[in-house]
Amino acid sequence: MTFFWVLFDTAGGEAGRSEEFADQESAEAWLSERWPDLRDSGVEEVALHADGDERYRMSLREDDA
Repeated sequence: MTFFWVLFDTAGGEAGRSEEFADQESAEAWLSERWPDLRDSGVEEVALHADGDERYRMSLREDDA
């Protein structure tokens, strides 16, 4: 199973994807290290995917956490 993040901009459009990870823990560790930079670059939300299926979506805004 492979995991990756789909990144969404302020308009809700897809702004890119992360690299692929072997497990959910690695994907979440990657996000926890990079979310401030992603947010500063215009990413508003992210969605974790596993083998193409969305697992969950969340905001990167601190007031929405």
